[in-house]
Amino acid sequence: MKLFMSEMPGYIKRELDQLQEVIGPYMKKISKYSIWTLPLLLVSAFNLIFMVFTGDINGENALAIGLFALMGAIGAALFKEVRIQQNELRKKSANYMIDRIKNSEIANDYHKKQYIQLIKNQPASKTINHFINFLIEENNRKRLLD
Repeated sequence: MKLFMSEMPGYIKRELDQLQEVIGPYMKKISKYSIWTLPLLLVSAFNLIFMVFTGDINGENALAIGLFALMGAIGAALFKEVRIQQNELRKKSANYMIDRIKNSEIANDYHKKQYIQLIKNQPASKTINHFINFLIEENNRKRLLD
């Protein structure tokens, strides 16, 4: 169920905006680090491999070799940090969705447990769909009660 934001009802947009506020800082950090990771790794690897194949590894080029190695190390560290931040983002978004489902006064306990299990057991790419389905079901129940 892939809906674009313009096609979504207002109650879903509000919930997704609140979710965005929770995960926004992680997304910013991930995008900043991702921009630098690949270029640093590629430039470093390309230049070091080029120096090995051309035979330019000697004492005169020690500074350049050290600089390229440092660039590669920084790129690898940023890559690892991106992975850590992505895991944190997944945890925070899943926790937000689970808390939102638990705090629902409209949905019954059976459906709450069912959706919580779906969010916990499914890959991160599918959790948002389950959350949206929960919101739709919750809204339908709310309209029936009113």
